[in-house]
Amino acid sequence: AVADGVLGFVDVPGHERLVHTMLAGAGGIDFALLVVAADDGVMPQTREHLAILDLLGIAEGAIALTKVDRVDGARVGEVRAQVAALLASTPLRHAPVFEVAATRDGDVGVAVLREHLEAAARSRLRRDDGGLFRLAVDRVFTLAGHGTVVTGTVHAGRVIVDDELVVMPSGRRVRIRGIHAQNRPSPLGCVGQRCALNLAGIEKDAIARGDWIADPRALAPTTRIDVRLRLLDDARVKLSDWTPLHVHLGTAHRLAHAVRLDAPDDAISHGSLRVQLVFDAPIAASAGDRFVVRDAQAVRTIGGGVVLDPQAPARRRRSTARTAWLDAIERLLAGDGIGALLAQAAHGISTDALARLTGRAFDASALPVDARRVETGQGAFVFDAGRWNVLRERALAALGNVHAISPDEPGIDKGRLRRIAAAELPIPIWQAAVDDWIADGAMRRSGPWLHLPGHAVRMSEREAALAEKLVPRVAEGHFDPPWVRDLASALHAPEDEVRATLRKLDAQGRVHQVVRDLFYDDARLRDLARIVREIAQRDGKVEAAAFRDAIDIGRKRAIQILEFFDRAGHTRRVRDARIVRADSGWS
Repeated sequence: AVADGVLGFVDVPGHERLVHTMLAGAGGIDFALLVVAADDGVMPQTREHLAILDLLGIAEGAIALTKVDRVDGARVGEVRAQVAALLASTPLRHAPVFEVAATRDGDVGVAVLREHLEAAARSRLRRDDGGLFRLAVDRVFTLAGHGTVVTGTVHAGRVIVDDELVVMPSGRRVRIRGIHAQNRPSPLGCVGQRCALNLAGIEKDAIARGDWIADPRALAPTTRIDVRLRLLDDARVKLSDWTPLHVHLGTAHRLAHAVRLDAPDDAISHGSLRVQLVFDAPIAASAGDRFVVRDAQAVRTIGGGVVLDPQAPARRRRSTARTAWLDAIERLLAGDGIGALLAQAAHGISTDALARLTGRAFDASALPVDARRVETGQGAFVFDAGRWNVLRERALAALGNVHAISPDEPGIDKGRLRRIAAAELPIPIWQAAVDDWIADGAMRRSGPWLHLPGHAVRMSEREAALAEKLVPRVAEGHFDPPWVRDLASALHAPEDEVRATLRKLDAQGRVHQVVRDLFYDDARLRDLARIVREIAQRDGKVEAAAFRDAIDIGRKRAIQILEFFDRAGHTRRVRDARIVRADSGWS
């Protein structure tokens, strides 16, 4: 990288025993200077370094042919031919070769090489720093008078003094106290630069090489990553399920096991395939990150590739839906936008997940014009318009079926409707969806019941007049309302007429039948539902005795009310106690 005339270098070791260190330094660079000594020629590690550059997607560079003063012209020509043959099938096949040497009379050819590197840096377009900040940590130390300092290459975004960031995968929060970019004090650090960050709020021992210093939205810890893996032609390894691999990602070096996602049953020895990498300890990555893998003994580079989904599932990883999801991520990484992702997301995608997949803060302008954004209690989610309409139609169809089967019932509570129409949909999204459908008139709510707009229970004038007398008498009973026979006697009305009118009031959501001939006012039942929730929050469960004591009523009636809440979807019985359902409509 180049900034203000300063060219940033990452000097990596060349010895084959230090390839793991070379890998930690090579991540994040965009231009390679491959060094070959004229006396030694192309070495095994030279071939491995070149393969690593290819796997990391580094397609630009130059070749420095060193020590030309120690050999004759024939040897220089021979090594140049070796280099040309080595590069012939790689992205660096057109890279220029510079002959250089350090002599008593000066540096032969170094000035020409320096001029080429500076020109290459100036000609490169400024890298987009609009992404979420991520720095891959390669060194951690304590500086007297300053505290904890980390160094590394900035893979994305920009950082300024006083920014609040996190260490990943631990999640520890830190504040940026000071920045050195390209080995000089700076108010900011940008993508492509080598930076040293002085951190506040953390000790040296809480950070290690392989960690990230990142925007809190950029990464999440994981032990499973779905990737596109390319095995080198000379890998000489049979990749079967649970093959151990040494994975180098960013500056991290971790052991993982490979699980094939779309390969045939027999082991694979070369080519490209999708794999899930399962790690023993948490790691952090972003979609599009490059990685390199070495064999089980960590002595040979056998392949590498690109991260697809950094939050991969443990189950259904080979399902048709999962395959389509990974197809959509590959289209996203190829520049096709997020439309394909939304089309595969039956339950929508959270804006937080979109930020992690794209590496950028959520931008509504990047959404397809017909995408649907839904605000929930746990953040915003985005739906493909077609997926949203399918969900809506399934919910309305399920509601219609409920009315057809039970025409005299008031409807259904939203928790039970979810379990019928969209059981796998996260509860916060479902609750927001129901509110949306009520707002646009697709369905209506009467008390805790949901119903279609056309579904209503009608009363005659006589019944309506009787209802206006019944409702206040039921409410006055508080937690022990009068029975049907008592209401009929008090109002001098036939029991059958009182019972029928109360059932219609039940269908309207104004009262609720707890047991035969015993109806509770809606507001009183909501008070009881609140008491149930408070007991559950206090005790972790609701036992009949605790509920009985809280409402100061007999055990039999307490159990009757709890059984009503079981039926109404507010609670679920677990052995001799109840727990409150997360999707309860009683609040």
